[in-house]
Amino acid sequence: MTDKELQSFYLQFPDITRDTEHLFDAIPRYREIMMMYSCAAREIRTKLEVLNDDFSVRYNRNPIEIIKTRVKRPLSLYRKIQKRGLPMTEETLLNAIHEIHDIAGVRVICSFIDDIYEVARLLLGQDDITLIEIKDYIGNPKPNGYRSLHLIVQIPVFFSDRMQQMTVEVQIRTLAMDFWASLDRELHYKKDDIITNVDEVEQELLECANIIFETDKRMQGIRVQIYGEEPTRMIVPQTHQQDQQDGSKQKPIKSS
Repeated sequence: MTDKELQSFYLQFPDITRDTEHLFDAIPRYREIMMMYSCAAREIRTKLEVLNDDFSVRYNRNPIEIIKTRVKRPLSLYRKIQKRGLPMTEETLLNAIHEIHDIAGVRVICSFIDDIYEVARLLLGQDDITLIEIKDYIGNPKPNGYRSLHLIVQIPVFFSDRMQQMTVEVQIRTLAMDFWASLDRELHYKKDDIITNVDEVEQELLECANIIFETDKRMQGIRVQIYGEEPTRMIVPQTHQQDQQDGSKQKPIKSS
């Protein structure tokens, strides 16, 4: 763990012990598992880059503007474990890693709303991708105005000694949605210390989210007028989605 991360632990969790701080680095399996999740995120990124390149050649456009990957940092994992009221032990840490589905994350930024659903449809249509869960916060935004399409998927990753099914969260949104989410996240972390009129600020953010969404829809409409394309909102059939939610679970990650 870096000095900056250790400092964050001290500032946010004054009761934390030095043994707990170094617990992440002291567990060889933790490092190995984080490597595996990082590889899984890269696999998804590669698939998305291939789709984007294919669109560029076939249709002379790119539905994806930006692709970002990340693996949860120790501080974020510690927060999740703390919220559950569990002791910070090696067993607790490894169990939490198996149960948390968003340790590996991929954020996909598209230009238009219909691109979001098209990219999701093409990704989920690949034979080695298994859908675990889907949350459409575009059709059903969160109360604060947050919009994005969230997919929890499994993908096989081949290591030197085995193949392992890994879970990755994929968030797909427009540039405008990502702009709003980034500012909302920044203000959220500061509001307890700086902002006194929290309710007013949250209401203003909600109104901005709605304005941004209306702008997204208008921009998509302009594209349809120019190119004559109909908006695509195709996604996995509901029956397949439900089957995956009910019956598909992540297999335990093996470690040598």
